[in-house]
Amino acid sequence: MSRLTPKPSLWRIMTAVRSDLPSGTVTFLFTDIEGSTRLLHELGAEAYADALAEHRRILREAFSAHSGVEVDTQGDAFFVAFPTAPGALRAAAAANEGLAAGPIRVRMAIHTGTPHPGPEGYVGVDVHRGARIGAAGHGGQVLVSAATAALLGTDSLRDLGEHRFKDLAAAERVFQLGVDEFPALKSLYRTNLPVPTTPFLGREREVAEVIGLLSRKDLRLLTLTGPGGTGKSRLALQAAAELSEGYSQGVWWVPLAPLREPELVLETAARAVGGKGGLAEQIADRSMLLLFDNFEHVVEAATDLAGLVAACPNLDVLVTSREPLHVTGEQEYPVPPLLHDEGVDLFVARARAVRPDFQVDGGCPRSAAAWTTCRSRSSWPPRV
Repeated sequence: MSRLTPKPSLWRIMTAVRSDLPSGTVTFLFTDIEGSTRLLHELGAEAYADALAEHRRILREAFSAHSGVEVDTQGDAFFVAFPTAPGALRAAAAANEGLAAGPIRVRMAIHTGTPHPGPEGYVGVDVHRGARIGAAGHGGQVLVSAATAALLGTDSLRDLGEHRFKDLAAAERVFQLGVDEFPALKSLYRTNLPVPTTPFLGREREVAEVIGLLSRKDLRLLTLTGPGGTGKSRLALQAAAELSEGYSQGVWWVPLAPLREPELVLETAARAVGGKGGLAEQIADRSMLLLFDNFEHVVEAATDLAGLVAACPNLDVLVTSREPLHVTGEQEYPVPPLLHDEGVDLFVARARAVRPDFQVDGGCPRSAAAWTTCRSRSSWPPRV
């Protein structure tokens, strides 16, 4: 998103509720110029100002011709609402066609939802979702959410698969208007990482250390080790999610807990990434992170994993296991226990998931040893 464009959650109109805003099921269109700062330097201030004014004229004509209502304009970006999904799609296509001859390339996103028209404009997660999808696109590209595609049909749309976006809990299926080729979306990329059901608490230092290790060019196989219940999997998932922007072909979770046959490890991974044939042939020189979770069940497959890393020069591997793999190139990271205060916060958070009014009992002191003893005597649900 351009330097002048606010965060998606800040899209709003700073006036009272307007009578011209569509209500009920609304389709949003977000636009943003790609590379506006670079274009300003290339064209110079006067030429860029002229190009920007022409871009605004073309967009506004396309919007009004298809019943679009301009909700907000921030810098060089537009937020427009349409009463119908087909109208929004036709407006986007007309705008792209009108801009084709000029120097400005605009990325657009279309999303349909049921927002609430509040005192400061539309309120609701649908506004945030549409803006997040739009920020992942490229100049000249029109992205369409699954909600809008369900109303339009997919005959004129290209399926770009599921993508994860920052601050959105679940993966989003994204479509593109037309068949033109563009670079990979600037999302958290295609992934099958599970969506946590509880917030991630503590472990900031450990997450930073794991990310730092995997960011090293000379380290491509990292194993998080520790006894069961120490939080290896959750730490690995958090680090993998935060690293995902660095892997153009995605971050993939390979759960091994149900597996007992070591020879099936690579086959299971191949299914996880959605390919056919040998895993090494699928990955080749693609930039990818694989997270093998609970490797202790199939530790005999460690040599196969080392061979995969050797065969794929841009593959990084993150493993959770109760024991290291003992293969060439492996870096072990023993996961430490939670700090005392983090452990208390985690316990309280889990307790409040059961009893929202839960408070730490005054009889439970804050020292680590005393807290552990007190907690072991506590009944469940926690006392209030």
